[in-house]
Amino acid sequence: MDVTQEVQRNHIVYGASDYTAANSLAASNSLNYAEGATIAKPAHQECSVIPFTFRYEDEVGLFGAENYFTRVKLNILGDVAFACFEEEGWSCASTTTRTDSDAFYEQAIIDESAICVDDPTGYYCADIIGNGISFGQNTYLSINLLNLKTGNMYIDDWLDVRLYTKNKEEHPYDRMWVKKNDSFYIGFHARNTKRLPFNVACVIGKEYANYESIPDKKEIMRR
Repeated sequence: MDVTQEVQRNHIVYGASDYTAANSLAASNSLNYAEGATIAKPAHQECSVIPFTFRYEDEVGLFGAENYFTRVKLNILGDVAFACFEEEGWSCASTTTRTDSDAFYEQAIIDESAICVDDPTGYYCADIIGNGISFGQNTYLSINLLNLKTGNMYIDDWLDVRLYTKNKEEHPYDRMWVKKNDSFYIGFHARNTKRLPFNVACVIGKEYANYESIPDKKEIMRR
């Protein structure tokens, strides 16, 4: 049985080494099989709490992938937040178990089992929701892409970092508003025949807002 053509085909696809390990794909000229090299086969990440920051420090280009893509899938839990988000007309408050008195404030007792009735003299019942977020149908989270750069202008000028929508369309801004269960892509692009290091951060959920309060509607991810 003559297998010459099959051997030649494998050499064309994988290189003469016939070795397809991911860490050696650049040497075997088969980067199309590397995870993250294309938006069709990106690396995958997930985020379930906000705010959260992904940091990316690596290299692209020159015998490595000219482009690198990662897909970020959001599954934000409404009852978990690592920060207090103030809404219009509301301010964040903190409670402590301290028993000492303050010259300007009096201690209060919180009875979570009591039936609350608004006082006609000007006091209203308070809802204590803890570090949670109430997501409505028109609630959006901010995605901020920050190119922190390496400090070398001859390298930084040739590296391009972009946001892409869940439909794999390029987003024209470094900030994008998405819903809590959306996904999006980040693309790292080498624009020169050099090995280019990068230092990038993606901040998820620094802000959250209703559709009406987002100043630039063009930053909202197209559905």
